[in-house]
Amino acid sequence: MSIEGKRLLIRKASTTDFSQIVEIERSSFKRPYPPALILSLLYLHGDMFYVAVIGEELVGYVVGAKRGFDSGHVISIAVKPKWRRKGIGSRLMKALLDAFKEKGLKRAFLEVAVSNKEAIAFYEALGFKKIEVMRGYYPWGEDAYVMMKNLEE
Repeated sequence: MSIEGKRLLIRKASTTDFSQIVEIERSSFKRPYPPALILSLLYLHGDMFYVAVIGEELVGYVVGAKRGFDSGHVISIAVKPKWRRKGIGSRLMKALLDAFKEKGLKRAFLEVAVSNKEAIAFYEALGFKKIEVMRGYYPWGEDAYVMMKNLEE
């Protein structure tokens, strides 16, 4: 896929990507994950941690994990602000959901802040549906929607 005349590559993350992933995280969230958590996700879930690269620049990432017997969990996804709305997030999610399917997982779950309308619309466009509200899910007290996508459809 080409974006602004440059090739988009989706590949598995490596520890050499760590500092750029932290930069994406910090530019994407008011309350970013601490670098130590990102590093632990790289080590624990490297088989389901993907990055988007344009030229030499890391522009996004997604990380997931197996949850229970037959489900996958989308832990986090972020795309640098200047690269948003260009299909990069969708390509990252496709890579992760394909990895879930390859592992025989039947469903994918994620949590999203109820106030994050843009993310909710993005997930709904990918086929996720709201299935539950978790009250006070986030440390700052905000509720979250639990969203699910059936991977067998």
